This record gives sequence, structure tokens and C-alpha cells, in this order.
Amino acid sequence: MSLQGKRILIAKPGLDGHDVGAKVIALALRDAGAEVIYTGLRKAPDFIANVAVEEDVDAVGLSILSGSHLELVAETARQLQALDGGAIPLFVGGTIPAEDHAALNAAGARGIFTADMKIKDVVAAIDAELG
Repeated sequence: MSLQGKRILIAKPGLDGHDVGAKVIALALRDAGAEVIYTGLRKAPDFIANVAVEEDVDAVGLSILSGSHLELVAETARQLQALDGGAIPLFVGGTIPAEDHAALNAAGARGIFTADMKIKDVVAAIDAELG
């Protein structure tokens, strides 16, 4: 498994101020060979989409613990589409109930990762998606 040469944006949309999980995933992706860009806390979906397009990333990962995942994923996907970045795979991780997975997939999420998943499995899933 290698994400060598892949550029992945990790972002914390919304008002959630807890970013330990995002940083753990960012480090795991880096260790797998990816170049990781971390936007920091409390970024708006339009800011995230702009950075993703400007930085020409291969994927965007959103870390959301606030319960606003449905709205934030949908809005980030809309913003990416508006900037001709709709083909950029969008992943989401955090506190996400199983009953929301179908809606997140319909909104554009290509992968959904929860706290009970092993980090190596998250990295492997992203690697498989980005091929």
C-alpha cells in the first residue's frame, strides 16, 4: 500500500474544535507516502473547496465530530462542484451514525470512516479509492 505522490487535503469544517483524529489520520496518510495539507480548525466548506482546487489535491478528507456532517459534506461537495473540483474524491470521518451513511454517499462522500475503524483500514480504503 502506497499513497506515494498523492496530495490529500484534511480539513475540519464547521465549529468543531477537536482535531486530534484529523491529525492522527494526517500522520498516517503521510507515513503511507501522501503529501498532506491540513487546513486547521473551523474552516468553511467554500474555503476547503478553494484550497482543494488551488492545491490540485487528489482527495479531500473532512473530519467532523459536531453532528453537522450531513450539511457540511453536502455543502463541501457543492462548493467543489462549483469550482470544477467535483471529480475530487471526498471522504468523511468522525462521529457518524450508520443511518447517515447512505445520505452522505448520496451527497458525494466516497468513503465514511468512524472512530471504531483501525487506522490501517482507513488508509487502505483511501489507497484503494485513489488507486
